[in-house]
Formats: sequence, structure tokens, C-alpha cells
Amino acid sequence: MRVLLVGGGGREHAIGNALVRGGAELYVVSKHRNPGLARLAKGYGLASETDVEKVLNYAEKFGVELAFIGPEAPLEKGIVDVLEENGIPAVGPTKEAAKLETDKTFARSLMERYEIPGRKLFRVFSDVSEMRSWIGDFGRPVVVKPIGLTGGKGVKVVGYQLRDNEEAKAYAEELIKKDGKVLIEERTDGVEFTFQVFTDGKRAIPMPLAQDYPHAYEDDEGPITGGMGSYSCSSHLLPFVTREDYEKALETLKATIKAMRKNGTPYKGILYGQFMLSKDGPVLIEYNARFGDPEAMNVLPLLRTGLLGVAEGIVDSSLGKAEFEKKATVVKYLAPKGYPLNPIKGVKVQVNEEAIAEAGAKLYYASIDENFTLLGSRAIAVVGIAETLEEAEGIAQSAIGHVKGELFYRRDVGTRESVEKRIKLMKELGKDFEPNSC
Repeated sequence: MRVLLVGGGGREHAIGNALVRGGAELYVVSKHRNPGLARLAKGYGLASETDVEKVLNYAEKFGVELAFIGPEAPLEKGIVDVLEENGIPAVGPTKEAAKLETDKTFARSLMERYEIPGRKLFRVFSDVSEMRSWIGDFGRPVVVKPIGLTGGKGVKVVGYQLRDNEEAKAYAEELIKKDGKVLIEERTDGVEFTFQVFTDGKRAIPMPLAQDYPHAYEDDEGPITGGMGSYSCSSHLLPFVTREDYEKALETLKATIKAMRKNGTPYKGILYGQFMLSKDGPVLIEYNARFGDPEAMNVLPLLRTGLLGVAEGIVDSSLGKAEFEKKATVVKYLAPKGYPLNPIKGVKVQVNEEAIAEAGAKLYYASIDENFTLLGSRAIAVVGIAETLEEAEGIAQSAIGHVKGELFYRRDVGTRESVEKRIKLMKELGKDFEPNSC
């Protein structure tokens, strides 16, 4: 089957690999030519992923029978609607259904209306004085969020990015002036984790849990990025997530899919729940309407079931099982020095692919062109896969040495010390649990 993949990042390289492994004839459209995807693809179109008409033109030129949408921005532009109107089924939610990610007010209102478990107290404000008064009366730390897409970089939390609620008021006022409104939520303390599911609009097929490292620097310091790496465990849980908490989080995602159907905005594709595990259980921080990046690179290499078959089941509303290997994974991203605030661009890097393969690691290209020139965002990801987390982290770490250039990475991604830090935090918050092995 001819499949069009939209997007050219590390996430999409992982998707493309999985599609080809599952029997797809791959075609790609992205804003730059990803060197890994270029080798996999029978045809490659260069265009902005949000230029829906150009993407459609390439889809028709390539004669594809199915499309798979990687990033969130084209979903917001209604790319799935346009493709399907022209007879090309697509893996990804429609423009209205994608509001779960692209419009945080829609998402929180849906959770409230349908009483979806794991919801947070929230308010949306368009009036500055009303916002300031409410935060003042609330008296507890808050989270300030832009309404639309931010690439994971626009949210600010009192006690972390903001010193106090006074700073929260000032930031919220900025957002009201810029966007017309702002979302204010109660702050939830805990440890975040990623739960991704495949869905055909009715069923939810879970993937292994993963945990992202969003801060640029080691010890969870520095600015928030798109994610400097992530890990998953052979149990498909995480050390601090109990089976009971896992089931609660899964119920949140299942209830969301059911609510979207009742709401008249059925959701198909990949649904990604970003959860905060509090001492009282998992709380939904936000939805994403696509695979995580880097978390796609944790789960897709473990997928035993062909991704092409899964994709067909999603668009046909006939999704069956999806089986994953019981192994641990560690993803480490290399990014240009200065990322995310002032990244180096236009500089070439050297990659010894043969040595990386000999080290037992997988390699995914992201914001880098066919000449191996840095384009300004996360550039290259290496993935270790093994029976244990320690082994997987060691494989990923050994592969890092075979990439040379003006790059940096977080050495602590997936290390036992960083995982123990998260377990310790949950215990300090009063969570009573016995850690899972990883």
C-alpha cells in the first residue's frame, strides 16, 4: 500500500521506519529532506506541513492510498479533513477533534461536561481584572497556559518558571493581550508521564508508558524544550506508576474517546495523554493529538504488530490488537548548542552510522538536512533497547560518541539516578507504593 507520511522530524523517522517494516510503500512530505526518511521513501515532496493544498497535491501526484500525519500543526489546519474529502483516508484527528490539543479550553470543557476522571480545576479569562481577582482569591499556586499550540514551551508554573502568583498574574496578562484569553489551572505536584494509545474512535489500544525529559539541562534544569530524551520499561509501566494508577489513566483516555464520540467530534489516530501522577492518582495535564517526540521512538521500535495494519484499522474503525516487545528503551536527543533559546544553525555534523549500529543502537534523524547541516532544533536521536533500563541506557550512551559536531545532550536521560530521583519525589509527596522494576 502507498502511504504518505507528513512530517520530517525524529518522530516521523520512527513512524516511517515502522510503516516500511509493516509493508508500506512510503512517500513523504516535509519542510526539509530528512536524510533517514529520504532513504526509506519512494518519493519525497518538499513543502510546509501546514500548506494543506501542497500536501494534497503531492498525495495525488504520488497516488497514495493512506496518509499518516506526524506533527500537530497540520492537524490544526484541517489536513485530515482535506485529505479525506479528496478520497485519501488519514491517520489523525479532524480539525474539530484535534482541538483536544490545539484548543485547551475545548479540552478542559470537554472533561468537565462529560465528567472525565483525572480533570483539574480550571478557569478561562479574557478580562485582566477578573483574572487578577480570581488568582488572588484562589490563594494557591497556579499554572498559566496559552490556549493554543505552544510546542510544549508556553506553559508556566508557579514554583517552577514563576516565583509566585503575582508573576502568574503578569504572565497571564501578557497572554490575554496577545491571544485574547488565557487558561488558569490549579497546580498539581507530582511526576509527569506519557500514556499514548491508538484509537479508531471507539477502542483504545495502549502503548508502553514513557517518561520525557523536557528541560534542556541535566538535573531537570534550564528552559523547557521539545524533549531531550525519554525512557520506557520492559514492564510497560514506570517505576513510580502502579498498576492501579495505570488503569486510572487508561480510563481517562477511554472516557475521552467516548466523550468525543458523544460530542459529535469522533477522534481517530493517536491520543497522547500527558499525566501528572499526584499522591492521589493520575491527573491529566494536557492532551496531544499525535505521537510524542521523542516518545514515539520508545514505543514504535517495540511494536510487533505491523504499523500499516494498525493504521488501516484506525481509518476503517476496525482496530484490533497491537503487541509490543517487553523491553526497556532509552532515547537521547542531540541538539545544537544553544538550543532552545539561541541554537547554532548551518553547521555540519559527522555521524558514524555503522559504529552506531554496531553499538546496538537505533538512529533517527530530525532537524538536519541531507548534507548533515543543523537546522536549529533537535537534530539526531539515538535509542538503546534492551532487557533492562541500565542496558538500554548504556547502549544509547555508547552510540552518542559516534556523533561529532556542535551538539549537546543530557547524559542523565534514563539513568538509574534520575529514575530514583522521581521515585523519591513521589514518596516525599506521600505516595504509598512499591516501585516497579525497570
